Amino acid sequence: MAERCLGETAQLAERGLALRFTVTDTHGLTRNAFALRFGGRVYAYLNECAHIPIELDFNPGDVLDISREYLVCSTHGAYYRPQTGECLGGPCPGRRLVALPVVEHDGQLWLQEGHYQ
Repeated sequence: MAERCLGETAQLAERGLALRFTVTDTHGLTRNAFALRFGGRVYAYLNECAHIPIELDFNPGDVLDISREYLVCSTHGAYYRPQTGECLGGPCPGRRLVALPVVEHDGQLWLQEGHYQ
């Protein structure tokens, strides 16, 4: 599987701002995505609320709530578990963000390229 470098892992502070990037879906459309460090691991998702597919962050990369415990949609108030993307409350409980495969090695963050929904 091909990998694409997204940048240095040092730029992802624990529970800090997310790194924004794009992916191409199965229809050839460019879609926004983000990666963030939470609990010492990096997680990545399409930047689309599970309720209505608009970006979670009003301010670029600011995808965590004020407590820095949950991902939150700045428009709908839906909040998600950072480790799984599962919606825990708001207008879409039980739905999930679309996870993207990322790995850290050689001081870099890599997206494992593929076709995304």
